[in-house]
Amino acid sequence: MLYNYGSINIDYVYRVSHLVRPGETLSSQSFTQVLGGKGANQSLAMARAGGDVTHWGRVSQNDRWVLEILAQAGVNTSLIELTADASGHAIIQVDDHAENAIILSPGANHGFSERHLEALMTSVSTDDWLLLQNECNALESVMMLAARHGMRIAFNPAPLGDNVHALPLELCQILFLNRGEAAALAGLDEHAGVAELMDVLYQRLPKVELVLTLGRDGVRYQYGAQRLELPAFPVDAVDTTAAGDTFIGYFMAARQRNAPIETCLHEASAAAALCVQKSGAAPSIPLASEVAATSRDWPARDILRH
Repeated sequence: MLYNYGSINIDYVYRVSHLVRPGETLSSQSFTQVLGGKGANQSLAMARAGGDVTHWGRVSQNDRWVLEILAQAGVNTSLIELTADASGHAIIQVDDHAENAIILSPGANHGFSERHLEALMTSVSTDDWLLLQNECNALESVMMLAARHGMRIAFNPAPLGDNVHALPLELCQILFLNRGEAAALAGLDEHAGVAELMDVLYQRLPKVELVLTLGRDGVRYQYGAQRLELPAFPVDAVDTTAAGDTFIGYFMAARQRNAPIETCLHEASAAAALCVQKSGAAPSIPLASEVAATSRDWPARDILRH
């Protein structure tokens, strides 16, 4: 079983010609309100990939409609708390080049108590997975509790803040990072080479699997002396908002069924490539059947070993 201690947000998405500049007022081309939050996105992606996922989260009782979307996808929502607190939300700009800028308000996602966390842990078993992002509070507590219960931890420290540097990252089995997050954790410039990033992170976290997503430059994987590289699939991106979350959900679904690491990387990369061809967060996360049908016609991408 995988438990996702994850954010649930309401996303307000504005399509714009370019990301708004300081002091500028810009009219949007369109507006949509959809389910979002890195936690909810990753749970949806894992469920749509055929994985077994239970979501731990908090959302306003006024936004219970989000539970229907998660449940219809196959996510176990029985441990999501409906609260009087306002839901987390995000204001998202997406420009004509598929780039985005996001303002995040945590809301109910930052309302977890120690008592609540301890209650959630009563349902877990040794070797269950715990998936985390950096949009809920009490991360150190939940990581320590998970380790004490023998859980395996996969962590996507996004959005990366100063709190991440103080977390016990050595407790993680897997870290999912983009280039900026990897550079920040390694203490290097964001333009540092991929090999240098991996070298520094390996020295700091030698027992952690590192999955580095690089957008158009594909993905890198490192565990001990093993380094793998998978080039990106050639697609025209429309909106990159949930691409990383889709990658993580599909990767963890493949990992849950004990697929080889090469299969995990291929399926996750193909799903992310399909995701960026649609607008929105949750609405753009594809079904496993869609990924299989679409990616079958794409040029082969071979794993490179370093």
